Amino acid sequence: MDVLDRITQLRLERNWTEYQLAENSDLTQSTISSWYRKNMLPTIPSLIRLCDAFGITLSQFFLEDGENDVKITITEQQRRLLQYAARLDPNQYSALLNFLETL
Repeated sequence: MDVLDRITQLRLERNWTEYQLAENSDLTQSTISSWYRKNMLPTIPSLIRLCDAFGITLSQFFLEDGENDVKITITEQQRRLLQYAARLDPNQYSALLNFLETL
């Protein structure tokens, strides 16, 4: 799967411009456009923000064609947790995962 193609597909399904995607995902438009210009992959936290903007899970993002009929739903609490996790820097994210693993 080409990640950038998938982002484009999901964006176009919603009739969003790159600017609208940036606004909805709380990422900068320059960040998004640089992925395409430099053929770079977004970080996991950025992908989580994109998925939140699209209203899908990370698992749904990576579903291949033909698997899209699988429904994965998340609760509002899970969505909030993903939103908070997407805002963390890599050290904070790692600390959060370590904390959650101790519970």
